[in-house]
This record gives sequence, structure tokens and C-alpha cells, in this order.
Amino acid sequence: MPAIVETIVPPPVVAADRPWRRQVAGLIGFLAVSWAVSVLGSLPIRANSSGWYAQADKAPWTPPAWVFASVWLLLYAAMAVAAWLVWRRRDAPRRDPLRAYGALLALSLAWPVTFFGLYPLLGAAALWLALLVIGAHAVTATATVLHFGPISRTAGLLMLPYISWLVFSASLNLYAAVNN
Repeated sequence: MPAIVETIVPPPVVAADRPWRRQVAGLIGFLAVSWAVSVLGSLPIRANSSGWYAQADKAPWTPPAWVFASVWLLLYAAMAVAAWLVWRRRDAPRRDPLRAYGALLALSLAWPVTFFGLYPLLGAAALWLALLVIGAHAVTATATVLHFGPISRTAGLLMLPYISWLVFSASLNLYAAVNN
């Protein structure tokens, strides 16, 4: 009679293995960095929203300013939670996914600086340059989803609205570049 050997596979090391204070601090840190990028990115928007942008020819499907602020606030929060979910998984390689997230934040900051901040200096060329930035932004967001998804399905799913909003924003940017 063959012996029955039970193989015990140790459970993956997950967030529960870290003290709750570190988990909360990590989440607060990701939220703070994300919202700091949001606030910094909003500075050129605020500086130019009553200037050249108020007079610019905008796409007919451009939502009111309060929609942008509300949506971006939610998207930055979702991105931060997604990054935190990846960060807390110690059983998965996190360096490349979190680097992709960092690149995403950098591009998120670069777009308003390019679109709103450079327009007074470069005119329509800034809008075309911003379109390139938002294209790179969408590619990087997609790469981030592809990195996050295998580590945390929830993290990958939390990033999908961000990509959708980037595509929508790119359509607004394209309209502005063509018509201004």
C-alpha cells in the first residue's frame, strides 16, 4: 500500500503579514503622493483656465470644469489604491510595476504643464506636443495595468477607468490641437 504523503505548501506572504500600522501608512503615502501630483498638475490649469483656455475652441463634448476636478480626484485615489495593493504583495515582483506607476505619475504631471503651461509660449505646437504626452501616458497606463493585473486583479481593474479617461482626454486634446 503506497504511503500517502501530504505536501504542505506555505501560503503566500500577503499584507496580513505586515503590521496594520504599516499598511495604513503605506496607503496614506500612496494617496498623498498621488494627490500631490494632482495638485501640482492643477497649477498650470488654474493659471490658464481664465486666460487663453477660456477663449480656446473646445470640443462640443467637453464637460464642465467641475467634472474634470471630480473625475481626476477619484481617478488619482483609485490609482493610489491600486499601487498600494501591488506594494503590499510581498510574494510578487513589485519593482517594475511600481516603476511603471511612477512613470505614470510623471506623465500625469507632464501633460497639464505641456497643454496649459506651454501654450502661451508655443501656441498650437504645445497642444500637439501635449497630444504626444497623453499618448505616451495612455501607453504607460496600459503597461501599468498589465503589470498590476497579475499581482492583484483588483489593482488592474482599478486602473481601467483611468485609461478610459485618458482616451477621452486625448480626444479633447486632439480637437483643441486641430482647432486652435
